Amino acid sequence: DSSRIQLTGRELDVLMIFVSQPDRVVTRESIYSEVWGGRMPYRDRAVDVYVRRVREKLRSLTPDVTYIHTHFGIGYRFWPDVAAPSNGAVAEH
Repeated sequence: DSSRIQLTGRELDVLMIFVSQPDRVVTRESIYSEVWGGRMPYRDRAVDVYVRRVREKLRSLTPDVTYIHTHFGIGYRFWPDVAAPSNGAVAEH
């Protein structure tokens, strides 16, 4: 529909990395390299912070769809996944 969200430049960069590689796991290190332009410092949480912000903004548009999936120890994957309805009906894709 016509709903919109406002993203910062970095949030948009993170989202564009995901959108350009749907259903592929993207490592935190590669996201950092592309968005911040360098090697990710040890224990840096910048990628996680920006992924969380993008998730929250996407959730505000479509609360029943999960777009960004975490692959612990590896990175993130972008793929729309519609939540099953709470009444027990099967969701259509």
